[in-house]
Amino acid sequence: MGGVMEAVGHYWWLIFVFGGSIGGAVKSAAVWNERRAQRRQERYLARQQAKVAQAQLKGADRQDAQARRQELRALQRTHDDVDERWFGFETNLSTLLDFPMMTDMREPLTVDFHKARRRAELTRPVDPETGAPADHVDEIALEVYRDAVHDYATAFDVAEAEARRRRRGDFSAIEQERLAKAQRLLSVAADSGATMAERRAAYERARKELDGLLDIPAPAAEALERGIAGELER
Repeated sequence: MGGVMEAVGHYWWLIFVFGGSIGGAVKSAAVWNERRAQRRQERYLARQQAKVAQAQLKGADRQDAQARRQELRALQRTHDDVDERWFGFETNLSTLLDFPMMTDMREPLTVDFHKARRRAELTRPVDPETGAPADHVDEIALEVYRDAVHDYATAFDVAEAEARRRRRGDFSAIEQERLAKAQRLLSVAADSGATMAERRAAYERARKELDGLLDIPAPAAEALERGIAGELER
C-alpha cells in the first residue's frame, strides 16, 4: 500500500494530463445511464399506452357489434312487416282480385317490387349452422341488407299505393265482370251454409273465370285448394 501511495506521490502530475479524459468518461457514463433509464421509461409508457389503446379498441368493437346487432334486428322486423303485408295479397285470393296489379308482371312497378323482395330474401343474414336468422353480422353484410330492406319496403309501398289507386281499372268491362263473378263464386264455395254440390260447382266455375285472366301466386292457389277444395273433400 505504501508503494502505491509513493507512486501516486511521484506521478501526481498525471492527474492534470488524464484528469479531463477521466472526467469526460465519467460524465459520458452518467449521461448514457440517464438515457438508458429514459428509454426504459419510454418503452414502459409505450407498452402501457398500447394496452390502453387495445382496451379502448376492444370496447369500441363491442359497442360497434352491439349497434350492428340492434340495427340488424330492426331491419329484420321491417323485413318481416313488409312480408306480412305482401302475404295479405299473396295468400288471399279475394284481396288479390281487388288489387290485381300486385301480381301483374307486365307492370314495371310490380316487377320492381318483386325484384326488391327477392333481393331482400337473398341478402338476409342467416346462421350458417342452423339456417335461422342471424343475430350478428359484419358491417359490409349489414350495409347490403340495409339497402335491400329499404328498397323492398319502398318498392312495396309504391306498388301497393298504385294497385289500390287502379284497383281493376286496367281491365275491360267484361274482364272486370269476370273478376267480380269469380269473387262471388269463391264466397259461395267457402260458405259452409251452402250445399256440397253448390260449393263444388262454385269452386270449379271460379277457377274457370280466373283462367287466363289473373296470375294466381302459388301460395294463394295452395290456400285456395286447402280452404275450399279440401273442405269439399271432407
